[in-house]
Amino acid sequence: MSMQPRRWTPPKATPRARETRSVPPLPPVRRLELPGTGPEDVVVAADGRVLTGLENGAILAVDPESGTVEQIAHTGGRPLGLHAEPDGSVLICDFGGGLLRLDKPGGQLEVLVSEVEGKPLNFPSNVVADTDGTIYFSESTRNWPLQQYMGDMLEHSGTGRLMRRDPDGGVEILIDGLDFGNGIVLAPDRSCVLVAETGGYSIRRHWLTGPKSGTTDYFAENLAAFPDNMGLGSDGLVWVAMVAPRNPLLDMLLPLPGILRQLVWAIPEALQPKPARTVWITAYGFDGRLVHDLQHEGTDYAMVTGVAEHNGTLYLGSLSETAVAVVQVP
Repeated sequence: MSMQPRRWTPPKATPRARETRSVPPLPPVRRLELPGTGPEDVVVAADGRVLTGLENGAILAVDPESGTVEQIAHTGGRPLGLHAEPDGSVLICDFGGGLLRLDKPGGQLEVLVSEVEGKPLNFPSNVVADTDGTIYFSESTRNWPLQQYMGDMLEHSGTGRLMRRDPDGGVEILIDGLDFGNGIVLAPDRSCVLVAETGGYSIRRHWLTGPKSGTTDYFAENLAAFPDNMGLGSDGLVWVAMVAPRNPLLDMLLPLPGILRQLVWAIPEALQPKPARTVWITAYGFDGRLVHDLQHEGTDYAMVTGVAEHNGTLYLGSLSETAVAVVQVP
């Protein structure tokens, strides 16, 4: 599809963006092999199993001890972000289907949101829910399909959104103009909701209560990598999947005339810049303090797009791998 590049001058990358491992490094991962590719997001269900969705449309429940895999649903599309409810139901951001709800493992799928303001939901990305039935979900881009997500990274379209679905079904746009809206975390005290802005190397914060209610600011910015899905850990921290380090070529092209990015997009995909292979996870307190910065080279796993922490164990998902990765927080 045609590209209309938007010029943007990114903040200067920190030295951390050029490093390939942290101190201490992330320990080696254990792989839980799956019958398919692309477990893009991971969440821990109430029964302790790890839920993920594959590129073939399957929703799987994986026993982290035995590795036993059960298919609990099939969306017919491409499941991305997930949210596990205490009652066993699952919210699903499905590329091709919209925002879905699975009532129970093996149960019925219901479409909750398929369009916003009269237009189809293009790229639903991540989702969380409050106990009162309020749902927060993101849309990465209104311009590009999943298969061409790099097109939005180059275009820098600024068409991502954070939205809220009320229990009565009404949808409100909380933040518009995100540079690839992605992972979401709701603060335990409901004071704010966080959304990853992958193309902006940042995490935005939208205030829900208090004197700043209804306003948006930055929770973390000028990150050393592209933040993807996020999750609230059992430790109360905001865990962030860092899919790849910042790309120096992209940083160089973004402020320049858009024709240069159009030329890059026009060359064969095999020759276009590729995300560097790495396994990188960070975690923040709600005061914005960086608590964990864990990385190692992408030899045993790579392209980490999802993370869930539960009782000191990290479960990782990936857009390109055929397994969920398991690693202990050092």
